[in-house]
Amino acid sequence: MAGRTVSHAHNVGLRRFEPNLQSVRAVINGATKRMRVCTRCIRSGMVIKAARVAKVA
Repeated sequence: MAGRTVSHAHNVGLRRFEPNLQSVRAVINGATKRMRVCTRCIRSGMVIKAARVAKVA
C-alpha cells in the first residue's frame, strides 16, 4: 500500500506501508520450518509457532 508522509510544515513525500514480517519457526504439515510471516497471521492463529525443545545436559 502506498501513501504520503506529511510534515508539520506540510512537506509531502511518498512512503510505503509494508507488512510487519517476523522470522518464525512454524509447524507446517507436522514438520518445523523457518518462514517469514506477518504478525497479524501469528495473532489470528493462522500460523502455529513451533515449541522450542529444551536441551538436556
